[in-house]
Order: sequence, then structure tokens, then C-alpha cells
Amino acid sequence: MAKKKKNKEVKKQKFDKSELYHDIEQKKDEKMKNKIYFNELIKLDIELVKLQEWVKTKKLRVVVIFEGRDAAGKGGVIKTISGCLNPRICRVVALGTPTEKEKTQWYFQRYVPHLPAGGEIALFDRSWYNRAGVEKVMGFCTNDEYEEFLRSCPEFERMLIRSGIILVKYWFSVSDHEQEKRFQERISDPTKRWKISPMDVESRDKWVEYSMAKDKMFSYTDTKQSPWYVVEADDKKRARLNCIKHLLTLIPYEDLTPKPFKLPPLKHDTAYVRPPKEEQTHIPKVY
Repeated sequence: MAKKKKNKEVKKQKFDKSELYHDIEQKKDEKMKNKIYFNELIKLDIELVKLQEWVKTKKLRVVVIFEGRDAAGKGGVIKTISGCLNPRICRVVALGTPTEKEKTQWYFQRYVPHLPAGGEIALFDRSWYNRAGVEKVMGFCTNDEYEEFLRSCPEFERMLIRSGIILVKYWFSVSDHEQEKRFQERISDPTKRWKISPMDVESRDKWVEYSMAKDKMFSYTDTKQSPWYVVEADDKKRARLNCIKHLLTLIPYEDLTPKPFKLPPLKHDTAYVRPPKEEQTHIPKVY
């Protein structure tokens, strides 16, 4: 009898509520100084430009998917990567809610037009994996649609890879405490408040459901041909640097950056009289 009682206590301890409803805390490193961060970022920006020129010259097609929980830092790293690149070569794909027509299409159909042509990089701020996360947890798809996605997604990605597309998938992992901290910061900052939608607020109570959905998604789609790369994202600066550094190792490239050259002298021998500046409409000099 005493032994049975002891076993019950062990089981009770094992399924402690605090363990069930909290993520594993990421190891806290010393805060990175801005000077170090920006010095490293400048070096990586130069390499990203080299990669861009290689992709353009070799007509490569690159797809990089960024997934993760709300406020995990996906948007920040996408902005960092695209900020130094030519927008005609590097595009950001961030699709909104599907239309009524799109809801009746083959699920992957709305994403296909946004895949890159030769010489392009497409950065997906969320992707077809919406079905495995948000749609599943929030009940926006049926269970049959969800199960079909898990079965067909690896095949779809293998088809993309066979066609010559370079597919890279990043999952930004953030703890529940850090996510809550970022939510509170967004609410207190008027320039960031737009980042929190009613859906984000509703999702806060479904931490475990999202965790379970993510685990199942990984079990089906973390394949040898198209693996998920997990980015520890509690530290934003390190997450950005680590992600960019890793991305650069996945696509072998050479430095094709144009060499510096001298501009020819300006020509001033053409007869030209500029109209009076007073005839133009100027903005007020407030600053």
C-alpha cells in the first residue's frame, strides 16, 4: 500500500503543472555590446553582397523560410538580411490571410507564384507551414486538411529541390518568458504596437498546443533532404548573426563583387540655365 502511494507521488511530481506549461529556458549569455554586434554585422553584410552577386551570375534560385512563434525575431533577421541587398534580387514574401478563392485552391498553389526565378532570393516571412502551426492550433483548417499537409509537404519540398531550388528552413526558438517580455515591450512602444494582432493575444493561451504542433511538424518535415535549422532566439543580436553566418555556409559562393573604379570627370560644357528654385514647391525645413 505504501509503495502504491509512493508511485502516485512520483507521478504527481513528474507531471508538475509548471513543467508542462513553461518552455526550457535558454542559457543566458553576457549581453553583446552594440559595437561588437555592428562590427560583426558589417562583415556579414559584405559576405551577403558577395552571395547576392553569385546568385545573380549563376542564376541560382534560393528560398529561405523563417518560421517560429510570434515575437521570435523572424522579422528582425529578414530585415537585416534584405537591408543590404538589391530588392530586385532579394524579395521578402509575407502573405496575408488567404482569400475565399485561395481557400478553394490546392493548398500550395498560392505560394508557387512567389517562388524565385533564376538569379533571385526569396525570404519567406512565414510560409506554407502556416497550416502546421497557426491553422491547426486555431482551428482554421480541418483535421483531414492538416493530415494531408503533413503527408504532402515533404513531397512538395523534394519536388522543389529536384527542380534546382535551394531550400533553407529556419525555426526561431524563443522561450515563453522571453516572448511575454517582447509582447509587453511592443504594447508599451507605439511604433511596435501594430506588431501585436488579436490573433497573437489569443495564441498566448495556447503555448502547449503550439509546442505539440511544432513537434509533430518536425517529425514529418525535418527530412534529410530538407532539414530544419533551429536558431536559439532569446538573444536577438546573437540570433541574427548566427543565422546569417549559417546561411552563408550553406551556399558555396565566390567573390564576384565589381572592383572599385574611377568615375569619369563630370561634363560642364553643355549650355544650360537652371530655372529659378523659387518656382519649385519645397517642403518646410522643420529640422
